[in-house]
Amino acid sequence: MDPTTERLSRTIWVGVGLLIVILCLTFVLSRLQSPPRPAAQLPILGQVADFSLTNQDGRAVTLTDLRGHAWAADIIFTRCPGPCPRMTRQMASLQAALPKESGAKLVTLTTDPEFDSPGVLKKYPERLGLNASDRWIFLTGAKKEIAGLAIGSLKLTAIEQPADQRTNEADLFIHSTIFVVVDKQARLRAVFETDGDGITWTNVQPAIIATLQQLERER
Repeated sequence: MDPTTERLSRTIWVGVGLLIVILCLTFVLSRLQSPPRPAAQLPILGQVADFSLTNQDGRAVTLTDLRGHAWAADIIFTRCPGPCPRMTRQMASLQAALPKESGAKLVTLTTDPEFDSPGVLKKYPERLGLNASDRWIFLTGAKKEIAGLAIGSLKLTAIEQPADQRTNEADLFIHSTIFVVVDKQARLRAVFETDGDGITWTNVQPAIIATLQQLERER
């Protein structure tokens, strides 16, 4: 190859190389400058009706107290020999994982208000070696009020176990093992199962936190 042809060939290859570099840089910059994809819009599953219940400190709590906050809720009873201790530990884990600056609330309802007085509910986390912050509200009260919130508004299940089908004296209720999430306008927006084949809290907890944070950003 003569020197002129060699220089021309080298120039062409250098040009091709520069073009590839420019294209790569353009692609990278376009990705960096692209706005983040918005989170998927969460459906509105229902409206939470007003209620009046009592928290673990013996104070009245109504829907007004939760308006302006995103919140997650579940239902348990303190005499439960089944999933309730696990669910309560999961709620405690959720409490610990939420950022301190978050305004999100956590709500645990009892399906056994005749036994689960405010004092019993206050001591329940301690029995399990857990701490409940001001963010975490335990609610008891009249059966009708609890049913209205849990079953009517939050779509949780709470059914009294027939006496002839109880396996022990604490086998009193069949209830949901789901966590639900409500937005700042008191609308039910998401449901998370915490038990079942292939379901692990390691996967569920981040999804609940992400949902709460998304709802906190909503106006």
